[in-house]
Amino acid sequence: MKRNSNGGLVYSTESGRMCPECRQPLAACACACSARAPAVGDGVVRVSRQSKGRGGKTVTLVKGVALDPAALALLGKQLRTACGSGGTVKDGVIEVQGDHCDAVMDALTKLGHGPRRAGG
Repeated sequence: MKRNSNGGLVYSTESGRMCPECRQPLAACACACSARAPAVGDGVVRVSRQSKGRGGKTVTLVKGVALDPAALALLGKQLRTACGSGGTVKDGVIEVQGDHCDAVMDALTKLGHGPRRAGG
């Protein structure tokens, strides 16, 4: 069990991370401090393809989406489902395994984002 400098509980082995405001587990946070997380992107949605440093495997990248981390993870899930492949969200960038630029562009357009093609 860890305590922060103010004497409040910040982690418990029973329930994981604790909210510093309401002292509840983050999953049951009453003050929604996680909703106050800033948006990650700049609002210009860029879709690109990359294979450098990935052992020759191609990955479709979506950068610049102005959403908080929870909404970004949900968007990543929707894009991976639309493409029928795996992927992840790292540092505000959605990664979809494979070359799915056209499918990702179509899905983003349907969801109301204005995607632009970046790169070659």
